Amino acid sequence: MLLYDDIYSWEGWGGRLRLASGKCHLRIFDLSKGDNKELAHLKPMVVIASDVAEGTMTVRSCAGHIATKVTAEFNIDSHRMLFIDYTPSSVYGEHGEHRIEEQYDVADFTWNKGKAMHPRWRPLQPQLLDIIRDMVENKKK
Repeated sequence: MLLYDDIYSWEGWGGRLRLASGKCHLRIFDLSKGDNKELAHLKPMVVIASDVAEGTMTVRSCAGHIATKVTAEFNIDSHRMLFIDYTPSSVYGEHGEHRIEEQYDVADFTWNKGKAMHPRWRPLQPQLLDIIRDMVENKKK
């Protein structure tokens, strides 16, 4: 079930300077609700963050900060959350002859006193990739 789908802004640190503040497209799904509730998931909360053009920081560079804010703001158990950085496919070149495929990367964090630290990135496994891709494309409610 889709719980949130909007541009998400986060405040950085550093007081007035607002260092590392930014925006991303954030989608939050709860796999324990809706059509998927008959299938148990170890991490039913799926948080998908994507860079946006008006963002000043990338999701990857602020993943720990975003994950910390999202778990607190949306009351998500960090141990039951899958945090994904999604980059849609893109084409480039004079005639659009080059293509970069879409990418779904999962961040595994070390959690310390409610703060996400030291993300370790890995590609999303093929079995889960199909489920996540379907959710993103169809925005399952």
